[in-house]
Amino acid sequence: MPKPSGEFLQSFARGLSVIRVFGPQSPVMTLSAVAEKTGLTRAGARRILLTLQSLGYVTSEGRDFRLTPRILDLGYSYLSSMPLWEIAQPIMEDLVAEVHESCSASVLEGEDVVYVLRVPTHRIMTIGLSIGSRLPAYATSMGRVLLGGLTEAELDAYFAKAKLTSHTKRTVTDAKLLRKTILADAGKGWSLVDQELEDGLRSISVPIVDGRGRILAAMNISGQAARTSEAQIVKTFLPKLKRAADRIAAALRMRRA
Repeated sequence: MPKPSGEFLQSFARGLSVIRVFGPQSPVMTLSAVAEKTGLTRAGARRILLTLQSLGYVTSEGRDFRLTPRILDLGYSYLSSMPLWEIAQPIMEDLVAEVHESCSASVLEGEDVVYVLRVPTHRIMTIGLSIGSRLPAYATSMGRVLLGGLTEAELDAYFAKAKLTSHTKRTVTDAKLLRKTILADAGKGWSLVDQELEDGLRSISVPIVDGRGRILAAMNISGQAARTSEAQIVKTFLPKLKRAADRIAAALRMRRA
């Protein structure tokens, strides 16, 4: 993250920090809780909450504050500004109809992958996934694809910050081995992760690239290990996943031509 400069608006940054403290584990918060989690004074947190409330992004009931659906406008602004997502959605839907497994697309943000599109078939994870969900990049196939698009210096910076913790007994947490795997996956153009994020879950991912070969996003197919072997994922799903990614990239090039 770049260091604040003379153009840095601290009040705006504090407002964003208040928005970010709301989430699945804390959908409703008191003023005191918001102040504690953000490190703001009660007076500062109160001013920001009341400003967000006047703009329609926050509502309150008694001492409790919660976000309103209007907050989704902020995320939609990002999605609607990128033609990639508009192009990718119907192609991903076609892929899901063909393979009968869930398909998602994500981008790298900090140490996590952030889901920007998802076409589910049925729930296969105990973690509820939706647009905006974040998962640790090192333990996911999409994350390893995206990390494979970083420069050596950027990858160094990632491993300097990332907390490599085990999610299952299969999770790889050795930085040297992870780096070797990421580079190998980048060389072959796809990544497969077997039950490293959650027991019973296998996922295979490929990059979505622009006309210059830069990775714009990653797209995956995920399935239950009990019914989808590694060999089956590679033989059956990988070619179809690659074709879908190629269709998206080609459509994007045509849109920009």
